[in-house]
Amino acid sequence: MKKPTLLVTGGGRGIGAASAILAAKQGYRVVINYRKDVDAAEQVAADILALGGEAYCIQADISKEEEVRAMFSLIKGKWGRIDALVNSAGILDKQARFVDTQAERWQRIFETNVFGTMHCCKAAFQDMAVSCGGQGGAIVNVSSLASVYGSPNEYVDYAASKGAIDSFSKGFALEVAGDGIRVNVVRPGLIYTDMHADGGEAARVDRIGPTLPLQRGGQPEEVAEAILWLLSDKSSYTTGGFIDVGGGR
Repeated sequence: MKKPTLLVTGGGRGIGAASAILAAKQGYRVVINYRKDVDAAEQVAADILALGGEAYCIQADISKEEEVRAMFSLIKGKWGRIDALVNSAGILDKQARFVDTQAERWQRIFETNVFGTMHCCKAAFQDMAVSCGGQGGAIVNVSSLASVYGSPNEYVDYAASKGAIDSFSKGFALEVAGDGIRVNVVRPGLIYTDMHADGGEAARVDRIGPTLPLQRGGQPEEVAEAILWLLSDKSSYTTGGFIDVGGGR
């Protein structure tokens, strides 16, 4: 029996990497997308191969539609249509008050976080939709609890991009449900990933984690568990839904 094929965008680090490894353990063949850090992506693939799984890496900047189309074409040539998609790729910029940021920054964040996710969802529809000859499938978009609390004085533009993902995912889920595709969202909170260093405060989770109801930050593997549940048949009656993995924040 053929293993299902999963594409994980931003699969070379953090939540994407944890999801790729957990998926391989659960029987998926995993395509690891990365934008620039080939070494990190190849290490995740090597970890999967060491577990006896199947994985390979594809470089693509998901903010560029033509690169997304080329990536899906490469996957189809190697393993056929994808069965599942995790949109984990995302960026932010240095912590700052919104009024001190510039439009170039907002555009760059939205191009990856929002349009990149939308490009991948559109391409996945062509693979999965029953009306396009597919067998259905499952998509999980990784948002953030920043979409709920707005991330004031840190990343309002990033939070806004994740709010857009929430709205897009709800509408897209309702559009494609009749084509056998389930679309859900996981909203992580304070998770130990390299993204905090990208924002200029590598120890941010250590600073804020003790103030949460669960009194700690979370691990990428804890988020991956929610993602893989939403991809699985165990969540077969769930679409257009949200799971918050944020320690009660």
